[in-house]
Amino acid sequence: MKVLAIDTSNQAMSIAVLDGERIIGEMTTTIKRNHSERLMPAIDELMNDIQWKPSELDRIVVAKGPGSYTGLRIGVTIAKTLAWTLGVELVGISSLKTLAGNCESSTHYLVPLFDARRKNIYTGLYQWQNGNLVQIEPDTHISAELWAEHLSKREGTFELIGEDRSLYTDTFEQHLTNRVFEAPLKDHLPKAGVLGLLGIKEEPVDAHMFTPDYLKLAEAEENWRKEHPDQLEEAYVEKI
Repeated sequence: MKVLAIDTSNQAMSIAVLDGERIIGEMTTTIKRNHSERLMPAIDELMNDIQWKPSELDRIVVAKGPGSYTGLRIGVTIAKTLAWTLGVELVGISSLKTLAGNCESSTHYLVPLFDARRKNIYTGLYQWQNGNLVQIEPDTHISAELWAEHLSKREGTFELIGEDRSLYTDTFEQHLTNRVFEAPLKDHLPKAGVLGLLGIKEEPVDAHMFTPDYLKLAEAEENWRKEHPDQLEEAYVEKI
């Protein structure tokens, strides 16, 4: 199975191509530029480098969120467009699960996280068990304080993953004391190669119906809902 994996869910942009479980090529950058300008040229460059044609692909795997609203829309839109035009399978994988996938040798509970502003985070709880990455608790949008307090009630040790973890290290240490650790520096960036490996094992979805998993409404949509409580059953996008 030939796979193209795409992750633009946060500032980092990562793409990879895989042939089965072999990563053929991977490109990850953290440049502060619009993913909409960079993603397709990067895909084209990587495909040319490995001398693959788009028609040879069997599956597109995309990070489905949570993360940046704009980044997610760009990645998912391009993934859906490619899947539809090429007639190939589409798979969506949690952006948080992709981060947790970096830490395959870890024996801790894995706590991937992204900053969600106002002392809130996007996070989840994962663990490697018998070679498989298992989701212990669903991905969620929650205050860092409440999440750390929640985890403190569970036995075991915890490993923080993600570039934003340093914003909340003190909070987790207050609740988990010596039971919390940080993943190695090399594991805090999303890797599309890991995303692709996770996506090989999942069932494809309907490309038409697939949408990003934001976990939280955009601020503009929240404001619109507050101002139009009698119209919540109608689509927000139709109103703007």
